[in-house]
Amino acid sequence: MAVLPPGISAETFEAAIRAFADAVGAEWVFTSDEDLATYRDYWSPAPDPEEELLPSAAVAPASVEQVQAVVRAANRHRVPLFPISTGKNFAYGGPAPSMRGSVVVDLKRMNRVIEVDDERNFAIVEPGVSYFDLYRHIQERGLNVWIDCANPGWGGPLGNSLDRGFGFTLGYYRDHAGAIHGLEVVLPNGELMRTGMGAVPNAPTWGEHKYPFGPDPTGLFAQGNFGIVTKMAFRLMPAPEHYRTGFVTVPKRADLRPLIKAVNYLSDLFMIGEPLYTSPLSALMGNTEFREAATRRGGANEAELDRLAAAAGLPSWQVELQFLGSERTTLANWDYARTVIARHAPEARFTDGVSVPLPLTPEQIERGLVPDPHYLWRSSLGIPSLATWQSLGRTEELPDSWQQNHVGFFAVIPRSADAVFEAQRVFGDFLRERGVPTRISAISTPVNWYQFSFFFSAGFASGGGTRLATRESKARDAETLKALVAIAAEHGWAEYRAAPYFQDAIASAYSFNGGMLRRFNETLKDAIDPNGILAPGRGGIWPRHLRRG
Repeated sequence: MAVLPPGISAETFEAAIRAFADAVGAEWVFTSDEDLATYRDYWSPAPDPEEELLPSAAVAPASVEQVQAVVRAANRHRVPLFPISTGKNFAYGGPAPSMRGSVVVDLKRMNRVIEVDDERNFAIVEPGVSYFDLYRHIQERGLNVWIDCANPGWGGPLGNSLDRGFGFTLGYYRDHAGAIHGLEVVLPNGELMRTGMGAVPNAPTWGEHKYPFGPDPTGLFAQGNFGIVTKMAFRLMPAPEHYRTGFVTVPKRADLRPLIKAVNYLSDLFMIGEPLYTSPLSALMGNTEFREAATRRGGANEAELDRLAAAAGLPSWQVELQFLGSERTTLANWDYARTVIARHAPEARFTDGVSVPLPLTPEQIERGLVPDPHYLWRSSLGIPSLATWQSLGRTEELPDSWQQNHVGFFAVIPRSADAVFEAQRVFGDFLRERGVPTRISAISTPVNWYQFSFFFSAGFASGGGTRLATRESKARDAETLKALVAIAAEHGWAEYRAAPYFQDAIASAYSFNGGMLRRFNETLKDAIDPNGILAPGRGGIWPRHLRRG
């Protein structure tokens, strides 16, 4: 075996593999190079192959009892495990483990949709259930609920929720971690626990009531390594009757301030779905005069950008608002939204978008409700798809793992235009000094509902085939991203999740009181998982014997 867990001899590892085979069946234990290629991060940012976070083996249990048996065997042999659900979050490491040499616990065979209730609006699923699986289950039974799916839909609600992902419908539901109402968890000692009302035997309210009696540890299992989640109860959105969109544009750069203020108000009233901000000025980035004004050191030249935008007949900003409800209520909310926005931004202009009754017909879904490049519309209607990959483009030939590289950085910033402008200036100046081509300075736009995330992506190997990553470029990008983490932390900004390669850098940004949050989590880790076998390093939390390494 080319890769072994740290500190584990070949003999001990082989004994663990035999124990895993006894637990799940030999055909569901994978050790060949061909099989383990499935569990690599093909967008790995590691510059050196010796640093790539490769697994030593993989095991695929089919039941809770088999998961328990695998965990107990891992404890006996001190072999580290790394659980995955669908393993499809490729920009954040995909199926690769947090520590090189870990055994991946692939939960794909645990793919039951246990319950969907369209009167009380909840579901209970296993970790191998994808968004496509759950959508198909709902459609085949004619249930009157929507899922709020991530992009793309081959991920699953359990994995995405535990990674604190988000979607595109109404605020409560698109906060996937917030929609969790209870979990079933195999703890690091192999014992089984349920949180929420699921801790009451035969409770019918596991998917309805979020808070049990006493402390609720549910949140500890998001982005952590305190257990393997085998079931999740979570809220679903009642299927609305109508979908409507409206577009709002403002002419000047400074108009983003009143626009965001008004849209925040509408969003926090749950009157709109995900607001999709864009800058039409991206069309001018090929113009040298515009690019110089946009990427000026110390921040964009606002007056010059406004002049060039007016000359081109383009607004500085646009936001698409999405309304869900009945035909009458969506129209009333759109009318109200125009009133609120015009009150704050008198120069705003409004354009009707689509207005369609729901559910969509199969022909509408196949044809497309709106044209590309607006590839998010299906997700906004609870329909999983893979259309997001169109935004990445394609290369002429598939690059191997040491050519392809894509890692995202989403710094959480306040929901205000001043924060957007400050992030543009700080990150733009930093990246310019490093010679990194970027549009970040003037036109990068915020995402998410209850906060903004400022997005920067390094090392696109696809993206129209503009460049393929090399070891040198990966080293440069890795250094740049780690430096971005530090620069962001200086301003009180930090990423809310991380690829395994960057988890320690991200965790270190949460440094209040000498990193008390991390030390608290380490204390829990040592108590719950004294052998340190479950996902070492996940969330920047290491067991005691690996902490110094």
